[in-house]
Amino acid sequence: MSSKINNATLYLMSFSAGLVVANLYYNQPLLDQIARSFHVSEAEVSHVALSTQLGYALGLLFIIPLGDKVSNKKILDIDFLVMIIALFITAFSPSLSTLIISSFLVGFTSSIPQLFVPMAAHLAHAENRGRAIGIVMSGLLIGILGSRTLSGLIGEQFGWRRVYVIAAIAMMVLYWILRWKLPRIDPAYKGTYKALMRSIAGYVKEDATIRLAALRGALAFAGLSAFWTTLVFLMKDSFGYGSGVTGAFGLVGIVGAVAASLVGKWNDRIGRRPILITSGILLLLSWGILWESEHSILGLILGVILIDLGMQALHITNQNIIFSKYPEARNRINTIYMVSFFIGGAIGTSIGAVSYELAGWHGVSMLGIGLTLVLLVIIFSKRTVEWSGEQIK
Repeated sequence: MSSKINNATLYLMSFSAGLVVANLYYNQPLLDQIARSFHVSEAEVSHVALSTQLGYALGLLFIIPLGDKVSNKKILDIDFLVMIIALFITAFSPSLSTLIISSFLVGFTSSIPQLFVPMAAHLAHAENRGRAIGIVMSGLLIGILGSRTLSGLIGEQFGWRRVYVIAAIAMMVLYWILRWKLPRIDPAYKGTYKALMRSIAGYVKEDATIRLAALRGALAFAGLSAFWTTLVFLMKDSFGYGSGVTGAFGLVGIVGAVAASLVGKWNDRIGRRPILITSGILLLLSWGILWESEHSILGLILGVILIDLGMQALHITNQNIIFSKYPEARNRINTIYMVSFFIGGAIGTSIGAVSYELAGWHGVSMLGIGLTLVLLVIIFSKRTVEWSGEQIK
Protein backbone atom coordinates (compact mmCIF):
# COMPACT_ATOMS: atom_id res chain seq x y z
CA MET A 1 0.00 0.00 0.00
CA SER A 2 1.46 3.35 -1.00
CA SER A 3 0.97 4.98 2.38
CA LYS A 4 2.75 6.43 5.39
CA ILE A 5 1.20 3.72 7.57
CA ASN A 6 2.22 0.06 7.34
CA ASN A 7 -0.32 -2.74 7.16
CA ALA A 8 0.70 -4.26 10.52
CA THR A 9 -0.13 -1.02 12.35
CA LEU A 10 -3.29 -0.52 10.34
CA TYR A 11 -4.62 -3.98 11.17
CA LEU A 12 -3.62 -3.63 14.85
CA MET A 13 -5.72 -0.46 14.97
CA SER A 14 -8.56 -2.30 13.22
CA PHE A 15 -8.45 -5.23 15.66
CA SER A 16 -8.19 -2.95 18.69
CA ALA A 17 -11.07 -0.76 17.52
CA GLY A 18 -13.27 -3.83 17.20
CA LEU A 19 -12.35 -5.31 20.56
CA VAL A 20 -12.90 -2.09 22.51
CA VAL A 21 -16.10 -0.98 20.78
CA ALA A 22 -17.55 -4.42 21.49
CA ASN A 23 -17.93 -3.29 25.11
CA LEU A 24 -20.79 -1.04 23.99
CA TYR A 25 -22.88 -3.83 22.52
CA TYR A 26 -22.46 -6.81 24.83
CA ASN A 27 -25.63 -5.80 26.67
CA GLN A 28 -28.02 -5.81 23.70
CA PRO A 29 -28.59 -9.61 23.39
CA LEU A 30 -28.57 -9.81 27.20
CA LEU A 31 -31.30 -7.28 27.94
CA ASP A 32 -33.95 -9.93 28.48
CA GLN A 33 -31.68 -11.81 30.92
CA ILE A 34 -30.82 -8.61 32.75
CA ALA A 35 -34.51 -7.64 32.98
CA ARG A 36 -35.34 -11.01 34.55
CA SER A 37 -32.31 -10.77 36.85
CA PHE A 38 -33.49 -7.45 38.32
CA HIS A 39 -37.25 -8.07 37.82
CA VAL A 40 -37.79 -4.99 35.64
CA SER A 41 -39.69 -4.25 32.41
CA GLU A 42 -38.33 -4.14 28.86
CA ALA A 43 -38.57 -0.34 28.82
CA GLU A 44 -36.66 -0.06 32.11
CA VAL A 45 -33.86 -2.42 31.08
CA SER A 46 -33.44 -0.53 27.80
CA HIS A 47 -31.90 2.25 29.93
CA VAL A 48 -28.80 0.05 30.23
CA ALA A 49 -28.22 0.23 26.46
CA LEU A 50 -29.27 3.88 26.42
CA SER A 51 -26.81 4.90 29.16
CA THR A 52 -24.00 3.02 27.40
CA GLN A 53 -24.59 4.91 24.17
CA LEU A 54 -24.97 8.26 25.93
CA GLY A 55 -21.70 7.56 27.74
CA TYR A 56 -20.05 6.81 24.44
CA ALA A 57 -21.36 10.05 22.92
CA LEU A 58 -19.99 12.07 25.86
CA GLY A 59 -16.70 10.19 25.69
CA LEU A 60 -16.45 11.20 22.06
CA LEU A 61 -17.18 14.80 23.03
CA PHE A 62 -14.69 15.12 25.89
CA ILE A 63 -11.98 12.49 25.20
CA ILE A 64 -11.51 12.27 21.44
CA PRO A 65 -10.70 15.99 20.87
CA LEU A 66 -7.67 15.41 23.12
CA GLY A 67 -6.19 13.42 20.24
CA ASP A 68 -5.35 16.80 18.65
CA LYS A 69 -3.57 17.97 21.82
CA VAL A 70 -2.33 15.07 24.00
CA SER A 71 -0.13 12.06 23.20
CA ASN A 72 -2.18 8.98 22.34
CA LYS A 73 -0.21 6.95 24.91
CA LYS A 74 -1.23 9.28 27.76
CA ILE A 75 -4.87 9.03 26.74
CA LEU A 76 -4.65 5.22 26.69
CA ASP A 77 -3.15 5.06 30.20
CA ILE A 78 -6.04 6.84 31.93
CA ASP A 79 -8.83 5.64 29.68
CA PHE A 80 -8.08 1.93 29.97
CA LEU A 81 -7.75 2.12 33.77
CA VAL A 82 -11.25 3.57 34.15
CA MET A 83 -12.64 1.23 31.48
CA ILE A 84 -11.39 -1.94 33.19
CA ILE A 85 -12.72 -0.84 36.60
CA ALA A 86 -16.10 0.01 35.04
CA LEU A 87 -16.32 -3.41 33.36
CA PHE A 88 -15.71 -5.19 36.66
CA ILE A 89 -18.34 -3.05 38.40
CA THR A 90 -20.77 -3.92 35.61
CA ALA A 91 -20.07 -7.61 36.08
CA PHE A 92 -20.87 -7.46 39.80
CA SER A 93 -23.63 -4.82 39.81
CA PRO A 94 -26.05 -5.44 42.72
CA SER A 95 -28.88 -3.36 41.20
CA LEU A 96 -30.16 -1.97 37.92
CA SER A 97 -29.23 1.58 38.93
CA THR A 98 -25.61 0.54 39.57
CA LEU A 99 -25.57 -1.27 36.25
CA ILE A 100 -26.85 1.81 34.45
CA ILE A 101 -24.12 3.99 36.00
CA SER A 102 -21.31 1.51 35.30
CA SER A 103 -22.62 1.01 31.76
CA PHE A 104 -22.38 4.75 31.25
CA LEU A 105 -18.69 4.63 32.28
CA VAL A 106 -18.06 1.65 30.00
CA GLY A 107 -19.53 3.64 27.12
CA PHE A 108 -17.61 6.79 28.07
CA THR A 109 -14.22 5.06 28.05
CA SER A 110 -14.94 2.81 25.06
CA SER A 111 -14.89 5.84 22.76
CA ILE A 112 -11.13 5.33 22.37
CA PRO A 113 -11.38 3.47 19.00
CA GLN A 114 -12.48 6.74 17.43
CA LEU A 115 -8.89 7.95 17.84
CA PHE A 116 -7.81 5.25 15.39
CA VAL A 117 -10.08 6.34 12.52
CA PRO A 118 -8.70 9.89 12.13
CA MET A 119 -5.21 8.49 12.83
CA ALA A 120 -5.56 6.18 9.81
CA ALA A 121 -6.90 9.07 7.71
CA HIS A 122 -3.96 11.23 8.79
CA LEU A 123 -1.25 8.65 8.12
CA ALA A 124 -2.58 7.45 4.75
CA HIS A 125 -1.94 9.26 1.48
CA ALA A 126 -4.97 11.08 0.07
CA GLU A 127 -5.48 8.55 -2.73
CA ASN A 128 -5.62 5.70 -0.20
CA ARG A 129 -7.48 7.47 2.59
CA GLY A 130 -10.77 5.73 1.86
CA ARG A 131 -9.11 2.30 1.98
CA ALA A 132 -7.36 3.05 5.29
CA ILE A 133 -10.59 4.29 6.86
CA GLY A 134 -12.40 1.25 5.50
CA ILE A 135 -9.94 -1.22 7.03
CA VAL A 136 -10.12 0.34 10.49
CA MET A 137 -13.88 0.63 10.23
CA SER A 138 -14.13 -3.02 9.18
CA GLY A 139 -12.51 -4.04 12.46
CA LEU A 140 -14.70 -1.66 14.42
CA LEU A 141 -17.87 -2.91 12.74
CA ILE A 142 -16.94 -6.57 13.11
CA GLY A 143 -16.43 -5.84 16.81
CA ILE A 144 -19.87 -4.24 17.03
CA LEU A 145 -21.59 -7.17 15.33
CA GLY A 146 -19.45 -10.00 16.66
CA SER A 147 -19.89 -8.72 20.22
CA ARG A 148 -23.61 -9.50 20.05
CA THR A 149 -22.90 -13.08 18.98
CA LEU A 150 -20.23 -13.60 21.62
CA SER A 151 -22.20 -12.09 24.49
CA GLY A 152 -25.35 -13.93 23.45
CA LEU A 153 -23.61 -17.31 23.49
CA ILE A 154 -21.66 -16.71 26.72
CA GLY A 155 -24.69 -15.18 28.40
CA GLU A 156 -26.90 -18.12 27.52
CA GLN A 157 -24.38 -20.65 28.85
CA PHE A 158 -22.87 -18.85 31.85
CA GLY A 159 -25.05 -15.80 32.59
CA TRP A 160 -24.73 -12.17 31.59
CA ARG A 161 -22.27 -11.24 34.34
CA ARG A 162 -19.57 -13.58 33.02
CA VAL A 163 -19.54 -11.64 29.73
CA TYR A 164 -18.23 -8.55 31.50
CA VAL A 165 -15.60 -10.40 33.52
CA ILE A 166 -14.16 -11.75 30.27
CA ALA A 167 -14.37 -8.28 28.67
CA ALA A 168 -12.42 -6.71 31.56
CA ILE A 169 -9.64 -9.29 31.25
CA ALA A 170 -9.52 -8.79 27.46
CA MET A 171 -9.07 -5.04 27.97
CA MET A 172 -6.17 -5.62 30.36
CA VAL A 173 -4.35 -7.70 27.73
CA LEU A 174 -5.14 -5.27 24.90
CA TYR A 175 -3.84 -2.31 26.89
CA TRP A 176 -0.36 -3.82 27.13
CA ILE A 177 -0.32 -4.74 23.44
CA LEU A 178 -1.20 -1.18 22.45
CA ARG A 179 1.37 0.28 24.83
CA TRP A 180 3.98 -1.93 23.17
CA LYS A 181 3.04 -1.73 19.49
CA LEU A 182 1.06 1.43 18.79
CA PRO A 183 3.26 4.30 17.54
CA ARG A 184 3.38 7.34 19.78
CA ILE A 185 1.83 10.48 18.29
CA ASP A 186 2.49 13.91 19.81
CA PRO A 187 0.03 16.44 18.31
CA ALA A 188 1.07 19.97 17.41
CA TYR A 189 -1.86 21.80 19.02
CA LYS A 190 -0.59 24.00 21.87
CA GLY A 191 -3.75 25.78 23.00
CA THR A 192 -5.69 25.09 26.19
CA TYR A 193 -8.33 22.37 26.55
CA LYS A 194 -10.96 25.10 26.82
CA ALA A 195 -9.83 26.60 23.52
CA LEU A 196 -9.74 23.13 21.98
CA MET A 197 -13.35 22.49 22.95
CA ARG A 198 -14.44 25.96 21.85
CA SER A 199 -12.97 25.31 18.42
CA ILE A 200 -15.33 22.34 17.99
CA ALA A 201 -18.31 24.68 18.20
CA GLY A 202 -16.60 26.87 15.61
CA TYR A 203 -16.35 24.02 13.11
CA VAL A 204 -20.03 23.13 13.66
CA LYS A 205 -21.08 26.74 13.13
CA GLU A 206 -18.91 27.45 10.11
CA ASP A 207 -19.03 24.23 8.07
CA ALA A 208 -22.43 22.99 6.88
CA THR A 209 -20.84 19.99 5.16
CA ILE A 210 -19.92 18.60 8.57
CA ARG A 211 -23.39 19.33 9.94
CA LEU A 212 -25.06 17.57 7.04
CA ALA A 213 -22.84 14.46 7.33
CA ALA A 214 -23.58 14.35 11.06
CA LEU A 215 -27.33 14.53 10.43
CA ARG A 216 -27.19 11.72 7.86
CA GLY A 217 -25.24 9.52 10.24
CA ALA A 218 -27.54 10.23 13.20
CA LEU A 219 -30.70 9.36 11.27
CA ALA A 220 -29.33 6.08 9.91
CA PHE A 221 -27.84 4.96 13.23
CA ALA A 222 -31.04 5.78 15.10
CA GLY A 223 -32.82 3.23 12.94
CA LEU A 224 -30.08 0.63 13.29
CA SER A 225 -30.01 1.01 17.09
CA ALA A 226 -33.79 0.66 17.30
CA PHE A 227 -33.50 -2.58 15.35
CA TRP A 228 -30.75 -4.19 17.45
CA THR A 229 -32.25 -3.10 20.77
CA THR A 230 -35.65 -4.64 20.03
CA LEU A 231 -34.52 -7.73 18.10
CA VAL A 232 -33.98 -9.63 21.36
CA PHE A 233 -37.61 -9.02 22.32
CA LEU A 234 -38.88 -10.07 18.88
CA MET A 235 -36.87 -13.28 18.99
CA LYS A 236 -38.33 -14.14 22.38
CA ASP A 237 -41.95 -13.18 21.57
CA SER A 238 -42.26 -14.49 18.00
CA PHE A 239 -39.83 -17.42 17.98
CA GLY A 240 -39.14 -18.32 21.61
CA TYR A 241 -35.39 -17.96 21.15
CA GLY A 242 -32.93 -16.73 23.77
CA SER A 243 -29.90 -14.49 23.71
CA GLY A 244 -27.70 -17.05 21.94
CA VAL A 245 -29.77 -17.03 18.74
CA THR A 246 -30.28 -13.27 18.94
CA GLY A 247 -26.54 -12.72 19.25
CA ALA A 248 -25.91 -15.01 16.29
CA PHE A 249 -27.54 -12.42 14.06
CA GLY A 250 -24.38 -10.39 14.59
CA LEU A 251 -22.55 -12.94 12.45
CA VAL A 252 -24.99 -12.24 9.64
CA GLY A 253 -24.35 -8.51 9.92
CA ILE A 254 -20.59 -9.08 9.59
CA VAL A 255 -21.22 -9.45 5.85
CA GLY A 256 -21.90 -5.73 5.78
CA ALA A 257 -18.92 -4.99 8.01
CA VAL A 258 -16.48 -6.91 5.81
CA ALA A 259 -17.76 -4.88 2.86
CA ALA A 260 -16.61 -1.71 4.66
CA SER A 261 -13.08 -1.96 3.27
CA LEU A 262 -14.53 -2.34 -0.24
CA VAL A 263 -16.72 0.72 0.28
CA GLY A 264 -13.58 2.64 1.23
CA LYS A 265 -11.96 1.65 -2.07
CA TRP A 266 -15.10 2.60 -4.01
CA ASN A 267 -15.02 6.03 -2.34
CA ASP A 268 -11.55 6.51 -3.79
CA ARG A 269 -12.61 5.34 -7.28
CA ILE A 270 -16.24 6.02 -8.16
CA GLY A 271 -17.11 8.98 -5.95
CA ARG A 272 -19.17 9.59 -2.84
CA ARG A 273 -22.57 10.79 -3.96
CA PRO A 274 -23.54 7.56 -5.80
CA ILE A 275 -22.64 5.60 -2.67
CA LEU A 276 -24.73 7.89 -0.45
CA ILE A 277 -27.75 7.38 -2.72
CA THR A 278 -27.24 3.62 -2.88
CA SER A 279 -26.86 3.35 0.89
CA GLY A 280 -30.14 5.20 1.50
CA ILE A 281 -31.99 2.93 -0.92
CA LEU A 282 -30.50 -0.17 0.74
CA LEU A 283 -31.65 1.03 4.17
CA LEU A 284 -35.20 1.65 2.94
CA LEU A 285 -35.30 -1.76 1.25
CA SER A 286 -34.02 -3.45 4.41
CA TRP A 287 -36.73 -1.87 6.57
CA GLY A 288 -39.39 -2.96 4.07
CA ILE A 289 -38.13 -6.53 4.34
CA LEU A 290 -37.97 -6.35 8.15
CA TRP A 291 -41.58 -5.10 8.25
CA GLU A 292 -42.65 -8.33 6.53
CA SER A 293 -40.39 -10.58 8.64
CA GLU A 294 -42.03 -10.60 12.06
CA HIS A 295 -42.38 -14.39 11.73
CA SER A 296 -39.63 -15.15 9.21
CA ILE A 297 -36.05 -15.93 10.21
CA LEU A 298 -34.90 -15.85 6.59
CA GLY A 299 -36.46 -12.44 6.11
CA LEU A 300 -34.73 -11.16 9.24
CA ILE A 301 -31.39 -12.51 8.00
CA LEU A 302 -31.75 -10.72 4.66
CA GLY A 303 -32.87 -7.56 6.43
CA VAL A 304 -29.83 -7.64 8.76
CA ILE A 305 -27.42 -8.02 5.81
CA LEU A 306 -28.95 -5.10 3.94
CA ILE A 307 -29.34 -2.76 6.91
CA ASP A 308 -25.72 -3.23 7.99
CA LEU A 309 -24.40 -2.92 4.45
CA GLY A 310 -26.37 0.28 3.86
CA MET A 311 -25.36 1.71 7.23
CA GLN A 312 -21.64 1.05 6.76
CA ALA A 313 -21.60 2.41 3.20
CA LEU A 314 -23.21 5.63 4.44
CA HIS A 315 -20.97 5.86 7.50
CA ILE A 316 -17.64 5.39 5.72
CA THR A 317 -18.62 7.80 2.95
CA ASN A 318 -19.60 10.42 5.52
CA GLN A 319 -16.23 10.02 7.24
CA ASN A 320 -14.31 10.20 3.99
CA ILE A 321 -16.09 13.47 3.21
CA ILE A 322 -15.32 15.12 6.54
CA PHE A 323 -11.74 13.81 6.83
CA SER A 324 -10.86 15.41 3.50
CA LYS A 325 -11.08 18.75 5.34
CA TYR A 326 -9.06 20.28 8.21
CA PRO A 327 -6.20 17.73 8.47
CA GLU A 328 -4.90 19.43 11.63
CA ALA A 329 -8.25 18.92 13.40
CA ARG A 330 -9.42 15.47 12.32
CA ASN A 331 -10.06 14.28 15.89
CA ARG A 332 -12.27 17.28 16.57
CA ILE A 333 -14.10 16.84 13.25
CA ASN A 334 -14.60 13.17 14.07
CA THR A 335 -15.93 14.20 17.48
CA ILE A 336 -18.64 16.35 15.90
CA TYR A 337 -19.69 13.58 13.56
CA MET A 338 -19.57 10.70 16.05
CA VAL A 339 -21.28 12.58 18.89
CA SER A 340 -24.19 13.27 16.55
CA PHE A 341 -24.04 9.67 15.33
CA PHE A 342 -24.38 8.17 18.80
CA ILE A 343 -26.90 10.69 20.04
CA GLY A 344 -28.95 9.44 17.13
CA GLY A 345 -28.27 5.88 18.29
CA ALA A 346 -29.30 6.66 21.85
CA ILE A 347 -32.54 8.26 20.67
CA GLY A 348 -33.20 5.28 18.41
CA THR A 349 -32.62 2.86 21.29
CA SER A 350 -35.07 4.69 23.53
CA ILE A 351 -37.78 5.29 20.93
CA GLY A 352 -37.32 1.78 19.55
CA ALA A 353 -38.08 0.17 22.92
CA VAL A 354 -41.16 2.35 23.37
CA SER A 355 -42.29 1.61 19.79
CA TYR A 356 -42.03 -2.11 20.45
CA GLU A 357 -44.05 -1.87 23.65
CA LEU A 358 -46.75 0.21 21.95
CA ALA A 359 -46.98 -1.40 18.50
CA GLY A 360 -44.73 -4.44 18.44
CA TRP A 361 -42.36 -5.21 15.57
CA HIS A 362 -44.40 -3.22 13.05
CA GLY A 363 -44.00 -0.18 15.29
CA VAL A 364 -40.21 -0.55 15.19
CA SER A 365 -40.26 -1.11 11.43
CA MET A 366 -42.39 1.99 10.89
CA LEU A 367 -39.91 3.99 12.94
CA GLY A 368 -37.04 2.73 10.77
CA ILE A 369 -38.91 3.47 7.55
CA GLY A 370 -39.75 6.99 8.71
CA LEU A 371 -36.15 7.77 9.68
CA THR A 372 -34.86 6.42 6.36
CA LEU A 373 -37.35 8.46 4.33
CA VAL A 374 -36.11 11.62 6.06
CA LEU A 375 -32.54 10.53 5.29
CA LEU A 376 -33.37 10.03 1.60
CA VAL A 377 -35.03 13.44 1.39
CA ILE A 378 -31.82 14.98 2.74
CA ILE A 379 -29.62 13.01 0.30
CA PHE A 380 -31.72 13.85 -2.76
CA SER A 381 -32.71 17.41 -1.88
CA LYS A 382 -30.93 19.95 -4.08
CA ARG A 383 -31.87 22.69 -1.65
CA THR A 384 -30.16 20.80 1.20
CA VAL A 385 -27.00 20.33 -0.85
CA GLU A 386 -27.00 23.99 -1.90
CA TRP A 387 -27.59 25.06 1.70
CA SER A 388 -24.67 22.97 2.89
CA GLY A 389 -22.28 24.06 0.19
CA GLU A 390 -21.36 20.38 -0.13
CA GLN A 391 -19.33 19.41 -3.14
CA ILE A 392 -19.73 15.64 -3.35
CA LYS A 393 -18.73 13.96 -6.55
